[in-house]
This record gives sequence, structure tokens and C-alpha cells, in this order.
Amino acid sequence: MLIMKYLMLVLALAACNAKSTNSAVSSSQAASASGAPSSQIVPPQYDAAGKLIKVTKSDEEWRKELNDLEYNVLREEGTERAGSGDLVNNHADGTYICRGCGLPLFDSATKFESGTGWPSFYQPLKPDYVAVGKDDSYGMSRDEVECARCGGHLGHVFDDGPPPTGLRYCMNAVSLDFVAR
Repeated sequence: MLIMKYLMLVLALAACNAKSTNSAVSSSQAASASGAPSSQIVPPQYDAAGKLIKVTKSDEEWRKELNDLEYNVLREEGTERAGSGDLVNNHADGTYICRGCGLPLFDSATKFESGTGWPSFYQPLKPDYVAVGKDDSYGMSRDEVECARCGGHLGHVFDDGPPPTGLRYCMNAVSLDFVAR
């Protein structure tokens, strides 16, 4: 029984790494907890050395600002269920920002239909707005993507995307907010 549960978890997480032939079904995300971060773009600030100034908060502060799913994904490196995010089928013109700190991350012009059930982009607004590191969890080796300002887990990046970059930034919709132009 325990082995079956583990296999189901591994298969669910591997879905982000495999293109699905099913069309994604969007649904609204759970309402944010009171005191949640603004869904407005918060421009980056840089120190005297030209480095992005980080946002640091205690675990208690994050728990107050994020609902349970947002906290699980952004702070505990969880993954939302494929096709469950309200931004998967969003085709409006605008900017996708970090749900944790409002840093602008992706332009809608770089969003594409990957068939995975998660919003996918072929490049971030600026390379220094995202941090990429190794994720060897669940028996897989993937490149994890985090917000460079607050360290929030956004998703993973793969090398099976469209031109011009050939990259697919497979992001959790719950990690993002959308600001229309």
C-alpha cells in the first residue's frame, strides 16, 4: 500500500516533466489568506553593487501572507495538481509576477501551450529575476526555478521548449499572479 502511494506521488510529480495530450482545464485558485501580498508589480531594487535586493521574511510571516496551497508550493517546494491553476489558459496581455513578492517574472508574449497543465514560458523577463538550481527529489533530476528576490519555488525549467530559447519554464500557477496591461 505504501509503495503504491509513493508510485502515485512520483508519477504525479513526473507529469511536469512530460507533455500531456490532454487539454488543460482551468479553475480558480483558493482565495488568499488575509494579509496576502499585493497582486501588483513590485519593481526590483538593487544595492550599490548592482545586486538584486532580497525579500526575507520569517516562516510565520509567510504563513500569514499565503494560503495553504501557496505556502506549500512557494515555501515548501510543493507542486499543484496539473490543470488546476487559474493561469493555465490565460491568454490576456500582461505580466506574470511572483505571488510571494510581486517581482515581474514573465511576459505574456513568451507564454506558450505546452500541454502539461501548467503555465509555460520560453524565457523570463530578465535572467537575474529567476534562480535555477538542482532538484534531485523523488528520484528525478530537474532544474528548479525560484524567484530570485524572495526564494519562492516557481517550478522547473526543461530544454524541450520552442524557439528562440528551446526552454520550457514549467511554472506552478499558484506561484504566480497576473497583471494585465
